[in-house]
Amino acid sequence: MNCLENRFFEGERPLFAAHDLQLINVKFYPGESALKEARDIYADNCEFYGKYPFWHNRNTVIKNSLFTPYGRAAIWYCNNFRMLNTRVDAPKMFREIDGLYVENVQLNDAVECVWYCRNIEFKDVNVKNGDYIFKNCDNIKIDNLLLQGNYSFQYTRNVEIHNSNLKSKDAFWNTENVTVYDSVIEGEYLGWHSKNLRLVNCVISGTQPLCYAENLVLENCIMKDDADLAFEYSTLKAEINSPVKSVKNPKGGEIVAQSIGEVIIDENCKEPGACVITVENEVNV
Repeated sequence: MNCLENRFFEGERPLFAAHDLQLINVKFYPGESALKEARDIYADNCEFYGKYPFWHNRNTVIKNSLFTPYGRAAIWYCNNFRMLNTRVDAPKMFREIDGLYVENVQLNDAVECVWYCRNIEFKDVNVKNGDYIFKNCDNIKIDNLLLQGNYSFQYTRNVEIHNSNLKSKDAFWNTENVTVYDSVIEGEYLGWHSKNLRLVNCVISGTQPLCYAENLVLENCIMKDDADLAFEYSTLKAEINSPVKSVKNPKGGEIVAQSIGEVIIDENCKEPGACVITVENEVNV
């Protein structure tokens, strides 16, 4: 593997189609597509100031590096991409990636980040301004994600999340086969139109959570006082180890809770009596 150390590049495509290359303490100044069509690249302690540096790459590792706000839309259409111990201040990172591993990374302006990607693993990642992160992605594994950003995980499939804190309005809309363990989820309108969403040992807050959900499962979860008007038109099996402020027109299944402030079954309920609600040894059908 060739090595470039303590260098800088600028302008258009300075290392186009490079391969088998190690970059150590290299700076990429304004320009576009610095490493487009490259493969087998290892970059350590590098800085990126230009747009679109990694497009159509294969087998790339980036460590201990910086993407400035000017390095936007940096990593698109790639296979087997790893990023570790890196700070990203640029938006629109990671688009159309197959095989993405991200560890100990700060995504400080993560708007429209991680779209249409497959086979993803995030570990110890801090995301800010992450609106629409993970849109239309498949096969995701996450551990210790701190997320601030709305509309997260929309249209994702086959997702497993552990030990995370998600501050996100409209999270998990139109998802399929998502399981979240030991996490805190804050934000209204959680999980609407989802299929096979499972929450285990989670804390849930925000108005009107988990409506229009199909085959929803809650195991040993806690719902905060602002999580009102829950489960409208959802089919579910829910074990809630806290009071619930209000439940409205569930479509079917079973709800077990410490207490429920208000159960609303009105003329708009689609399947009256189809959901069994158990509260402190009382059963209401």
